[in-house]
Amino acid sequence: MSLLMEAPDAISYNTAASACAKAGQWQFALNLLSVMPDMSILPDKISCSAAISACEKGGQWQLALCLLSSMPDMRLIPDVINYNAAISAFEKGDQWQLALGLVGSMPEMRVSPDEISFSAAISAAARAGQWQLALNLLSSMPDMRMFPDEVSYNAAISACEKTAEWQLALLLLSKMPELSVVPDEISNSAGISACEKGGQWHLALSLLMIMPELRLAWNTISHNAAISACGKAGQWQLALSHLSSMPDMKVMPNEISYSAAISACEKEASVSWP
Repeated sequence: MSLLMEAPDAISYNTAASACAKAGQWQFALNLLSVMPDMSILPDKISCSAAISACEKGGQWQLALCLLSSMPDMRLIPDVINYNAAISAFEKGDQWQLALGLVGSMPEMRVSPDEISFSAAISAAARAGQWQLALNLLSSMPDMRMFPDEVSYNAAISACEKTAEWQLALLLLSKMPELSVVPDEISNSAGISACEKGGQWHLALSLLMIMPELRLAWNTISHNAAISACGKAGQWQLALSHLSSMPDMKVMPNEISYSAAISACEKEASVSWP
């Protein structure tokens, strides 16, 4: 009995390109996109989104921009998914100006930004230490009939954390439940890190210890930030205590944990370790 082999169609190519994107194989994704016309298959918006996403994961923001810009030449009008993929590529490539510019240009192209667009732009601003811009984007979302979610808030809190704006980070963290947004481990860890950078070791420890009450699992990042906060404040005993208690809390220390504890000990002339 002979087997009939069906020729690949657009869905087949899109599925393959999406698989390449998830694996970070941007070269293969772009190659699939380029050979589609040779196979008498017209790329569609899904094809372009997969290729742009592949470039994003591969750190190729320039190629992502080229793909988005070339869509009209393929008689394709970019939609919000295409734009979001490009904004994410700019974010990963530390191109915050391009990310914000693309969000701002979307209404002119008759494409409405969504929560994903703004979250990616806020993250881009956060990575660049532009906490004022991150907060402006967050506060402008309701005016555009969008409700920030935990991803949006986490990005804004991270922006404040990177610049030691611990008061603003804690304010955002406290506002989340009021707006029916449930903080997660990322939210709390960013708050702890903000307190650590701001020299607020008491607050850092308080945020760490209330995590179980909030049904949040302790993680290495939150503990490392707390250990570092103790070390910077000269509280080396607390730093060592938290390091030794991590396994009991089902959190395994890593290199950063030990480095933070060692740094805390360096502030003392001598330390006895049991």
